[in-house]
Amino acid sequence: MKIVLPISLLLLLSSCTKSTDSGKPDFDIIQEQILSPTCATSGCHSSSSDATFQQHGLILSAGQSYDQLVRQLPLNAAARASNYKLVSPGDAELSFLYHKITCVESHHPVNGNFGSQMPLGGQVLSKGQVEFIRRWINAGASRTSSSIDDNVLRDSSACQVAIQPLDPPAAGTGFQLVINPFEIPKNFEREVFVRKNTPNTSTVYVNRLQMRGASNSHHFVLYGFRNLTGLPPVDQLRDLRDPVTGVLNQTTLQQMQNHVFLGGGTDVNSDVTLPTGVAFKILPSTPVDLNAHYFNRTNFSLTGQNYLNLYTIPASTVQYEAKTLDLNNFDINIPPYSRRTFTKTFTFNTLTRVVMLTSHFHKLGESFMIKIAGGARDGEIVYTNTDWEHPLVKSFATPIVLQPGEGLTSVVTYYNPSSLGVGFGLTSQDEMNIIFGYYY
Repeated sequence: MKIVLPISLLLLLSSCTKSTDSGKPDFDIIQEQILSPTCATSGCHSSSSDATFQQHGLILSAGQSYDQLVRQLPLNAAARASNYKLVSPGDAELSFLYHKITCVESHHPVNGNFGSQMPLGGQVLSKGQVEFIRRWINAGASRTSSSIDDNVLRDSSACQVAIQPLDPPAAGTGFQLVINPFEIPKNFEREVFVRKNTPNTSTVYVNRLQMRGASNSHHFVLYGFRNLTGLPPVDQLRDLRDPVTGVLNQTTLQQMQNHVFLGGGTDVNSDVTLPTGVAFKILPSTPVDLNAHYFNRTNFSLTGQNYLNLYTIPASTVQYEAKTLDLNNFDINIPPYSRRTFTKTFTFNTLTRVVMLTSHFHKLGESFMIKIAGGARDGEIVYTNTDWEHPLVKSFATPIVLQPGEGLTSVVTYYNPSSLGVGFGLTSQDEMNIIFGYYY
């Protein structure tokens, strides 16, 4: 006998059934469409041999990712303090994985304690991919169940975290400089410069720099100029590479040779304060260059934007005028499938008191050490950083005193897991080796 079901019952049954053509478990879809192509890549989360493994301790390759994620504690201190698991079955809000991939602003503390949005390097997920993972977690994060509607994945719009505006310093305490929103074309690294004139009408002394940038940023740097003739025009966005052809802009490249480092670095959401009584001088209407570098490895068009607050202190409280360190080692050559350490010593001709150190290298960097060169403290390690994405900024309340002829030595180790050699260069796929800091 043929049984005819009421239309209302058919609609009810269809609403409870997963709409899918694959029939695969939800986690298999996550692995194949999200984790394997965007996370478990060489240098990121593919194996314990990745250069970044010590920073996150997480492998997301097929066959390992589920056990690495579900009910496991994150290494991130802020996430542990919030009682998050990497994946907390049944609760995406308590799952650090969800906080790291979502573009909902409230899930990304502006103080940067959760680190950058993942996947790193502009490889943001689509809104559909993020929503699929959220539903999978809330449904219990099963390894084998197949209950999430595959149609969720059809939303292919970019899940990029919108930058939250940074409030400017209160009147009389400093000023703000901004790079307005600009496009980062799909599958392109865009590095731009914008020349500004500082708004101060009298000489001021800056002892704090607060920065904020979009999550797919590689660096933000504030530069001054050595020679004040022939400067680029004010408020004009200048590209290091043509956004269409990718060819280097020789005019911009020449302008970079006139730069003097004033502040900034890899972590574009940092807040740096010099020791008490130490500040660097900004003359009235000083010309400066704001430099932002974003990398976009998606098929989406992304947006870059940067804020910089410079906080001042009264001239009467300044005991020492700070100068900046910008010490580069360009001699980098890392062969395929190899680990290499490069050492270079920089000596000073005059008495130098170092009050802050930080470092800059790229994703192949495993360790960046700075040692004292010469004198009674020769060989002493004064700085160590293993996190290329959020490099340590170390202040010295008691300055490192270097006599003429003494200096600093950089000892930097890289691991290259790829089949191509890597050397010094200006893109995120190249490497760098720079000591930044302040001294008087």
